[in-house]
Amino acid sequence: MNWLDTILQGILLGGLYALFAAGLSLVFGIMRLVNLAHGDLIVFSAFLILLLVSTLGLNPFVAALIAGPLMFGIGYLLQYHLLNRTLGKDILPPLLVTFGLSIVIQNGLLEAFTADSQRIPAGALEQASLSLGGINAGVMPLLTFASAILVVVGLNQLIYKTALGRAFRATSDDVVTAGLMGIRPNQIFAIATGLAMVIVTIAALYLGTRANFDPTAGPARLIYAFEAVIIGGLGSLWGTLAGGIILGVAQTLGAAINPEWQILSGHIAFLLVLLFRPRGLFPRAVD
Repeated sequence: MNWLDTILQGILLGGLYALFAAGLSLVFGIMRLVNLAHGDLIVFSAFLILLLVSTLGLNPFVAALIAGPLMFGIGYLLQYHLLNRTLGKDILPPLLVTFGLSIVIQNGLLEAFTADSQRIPAGALEQASLSLGGINAGVMPLLTFASAILVVVGLNQLIYKTALGRAFRATSDDVVTAGLMGIRPNQIFAIATGLAMVIVTIAALYLGTRANFDPTAGPARLIYAFEAVIIGGLGSLWGTLAGGIILGVAQTLGAAINPEWQILSGHIAFLLVLLFRPRGLFPRAVD
């Protein structure tokens, strides 16, 4: 058994989990919103990309470029007109609303696409691989991991180097004071959710090209996203990447020992982090 290859595959799988989690981490870091529909929105975006590919004959990456702005608009409107109304000291209303949204999305996708499993065709990229010092790595997993790093770097640059990022941090620290300084918190929150939906689209692209998905696949994606965020530390984007890698490596190591242990091994790693570092490995308000 080549353990180095197993660890490499786990690291690359962690890139996908980090993409699942990055949007969730961004939204929580800015507005402390736990979105239970996050996984279903990933699946919704995957179906949107599939629809563009199948009806217009587009390359999946081109379809994702079209789907990204559409998902930004959906996220913006969703946050501005619905989720902003639920924000406050009580965490229950956003949980209930996003849980209901999850059910609506799942049933809507079932009506539109049936319960059949789907996959986004990626052509030759699906089987392409590179040799890295005697270890073969798939091109799609490598692209996924590279995209995860670019997303984290881009979000950090946005948050720390731009006026919008300063508005994000100010609103996250104190909504009332930010409002007194001329910032419109409701609009800032809507932009943050829109950006999260763009990240969701990137995650959906790699989900759909690397594995099958169906309308009920959202909750499982949500669990992986939550675990990656919590392992890394709530609101920490680099921590989210680290959390995704830890989760991915734990799963591939477990599968190498016994294929039935793959999912369980990830959950055990998550539990161990909760036991010894309840706030995660790199806890920060916003990273």
